[in-house]
Amino acid sequence: MSVDQATPEGDQRLGSWAKLSLVALGVVYGDIGTSPLYAVRECFRAEHAVAASHDHVLGVLSLIFWALAIVISTKYLIFILQADNEGEGGILALAALVSSDESNAGYRRWAIFTLGLLGGALLYADGMITPAISVLSAVEGLEVAAPALDPYIEPITIAILVGLFLFQSRGTARVGTVFGPIMLIWFATLACMGIQQIIQAPQVFLAINPLYAIRLLLENGLSGYLVLGSVFLVVTGGEALYADMGHFGKQPIRISWYYVVLPALLLNYFGQGAFLLEHPEGARNPFYLMAPGWALYPLVILSTMATVIASQAVITGAFSLTLQAVQLGYSPRMTIRHTSAEQMGQIYIPLVNWALMFACIGLVLGFRSSDNLAAAYGVAVTITMVITTVLFFLLTRMRWNWSLPAALGVCGIFLAVDLAFLGANLFKISNGGWFPLLVAGGAYTLMSTWMAGQRLLAKRLRERALSIELYIADLMNEPPVRVSGVSIYLTGNPIGTPPALRHNVRHNKVLHEQIVLLTVVTANVPHVRLAKRVEFEEIGEGFFRILINYGFMDTPHIPLTLATLTNAPLSLQGEDVTYFLGTERLLATHRPGMALWREKLFAWMSRNAQPATAYFYLPPEQVVEIGSQVEL
Repeated sequence: MSVDQATPEGDQRLGSWAKLSLVALGVVYGDIGTSPLYAVRECFRAEHAVAASHDHVLGVLSLIFWALAIVISTKYLIFILQADNEGEGGILALAALVSSDESNAGYRRWAIFTLGLLGGALLYADGMITPAISVLSAVEGLEVAAPALDPYIEPITIAILVGLFLFQSRGTARVGTVFGPIMLIWFATLACMGIQQIIQAPQVFLAINPLYAIRLLLENGLSGYLVLGSVFLVVTGGEALYADMGHFGKQPIRISWYYVVLPALLLNYFGQGAFLLEHPEGARNPFYLMAPGWALYPLVILSTMATVIASQAVITGAFSLTLQAVQLGYSPRMTIRHTSAEQMGQIYIPLVNWALMFACIGLVLGFRSSDNLAAAYGVAVTITMVITTVLFFLLTRMRWNWSLPAALGVCGIFLAVDLAFLGANLFKISNGGWFPLLVAGGAYTLMSTWMAGQRLLAKRLRERALSIELYIADLMNEPPVRVSGVSIYLTGNPIGTPPALRHNVRHNKVLHEQIVLLTVVTANVPHVRLAKRVEFEEIGEGFFRILINYGFMDTPHIPLTLATLTNAPLSLQGEDVTYFLGTERLLATHRPGMALWREKLFAWMSRNAQPATAYFYLPPEQVVEIGSQVEL
């Protein structure tokens, strides 16, 4: 291909990457980009901190530099981003990718999904703490600018958080394009602040030498090791890089990091270190104290805007995680609203939104300062990163066919770093680290109970199910009255007879001319192409079987999907179509299955799940629900 031919394509691709990279700044890097507000401060102010001496400052900066280099620049940006599930990322997508290997036996598949489930539960805890600590740390700049405003920090923080969560129902599509430019200004500000201080103490660049980090750890014993718990705050947004890959792609995320985010963060961290070398007493808040006096109020405003954007990214991530959990069968159906007709992934989930809002408000009122919240921050994310590394190791062995030495060599380094951070963060449990573990434990209990309950319910229904072929043969011995139209019975068992069908025939003594047994299956891939989404089979005597395959990021719109089935010998559109749904009343019993309390919890969750009519976009006036009682 000639240069003249290649140039326009290259320019177009470059322009697309540049645009996506700019937008990615406002979504992917909001969390990690606001860490300078509190990360360095916590290394010298937290309970397990070191004094802001010359060697300690260089040691902390060295730890920060190598943490960003190993965890973000290498682990996530080079290796983990390669583990895409047909373009989608995130820990649930990774678990689905690993478990889809045909060599996985039942117990191994269960273990993989359990790891993914636990990682997902931990991210909910992160989604609660990130908005609270980010916005609170930004507003605390008012204390530096005007100490008299200190009593108003908490009310202002809560007001900002409430406004942020109230806005969610409108969707983020309208303001998404301004997030990137604002964050670009934010990262430029971080860099300028850092350069101003580095000029005064250029010797701060000695911290690139890893010997300073090693010396800090060795000379300070346990207190030196526990500083890792605060250093970890600089990489807490690492999981977002992977989770948001499906929205932007690998290349724009990498471009944003290497050309904008990483240089700006390093300049600011090293600038804070340079400031502390000259003013060790400024460890109480080096980020704001190193700024000129005239810039404090504008900096507080810009910081607040950046933390709101960071919070928006985490909230959006919680919505996406919930969508995946519902589709994969980890969570009951719930109301999911699509807020953009043009862009996929723009969704709003009211239940998750309000739960996060009240949790954030409670955290602000309970912990009262970003210092106290920092003690609770990090525990959940470190465990999630460990799980991601373990799943990545399984992926390299099962799907990518790496040799054992190669897989251990790469993943062993990452796991050693993850475990070092995890060990340091475990000391935070008594000071607030219990909160994310409590939230994660609750979320894991709910999701694992729903998954196990669904399997138990399917087993109970199969126990009394009759093959549809045998049922049809028996039915034709004394055929019921056939009425015009099409009846569609939703069933989880494609080969069995739906209870709603049996009850309808038994009580109403009629049968439609055409009967469709419809089963919806969620695949372990993000999206299923329309051409492969529907499987059609004719059974006989007017009975048909349809299997619809959705990906875990697809919208399960049954009428819209059925409209694509054009070669079937029956019409599935119009008012002659009636949908029959079976609604089971679940009873907890002492039969072998689950613990009684889990069966009661599953029954409660089932009663409060979103109705199938709304979830599958069925026309309400064409739906008939037939109830039955099932003993668990």
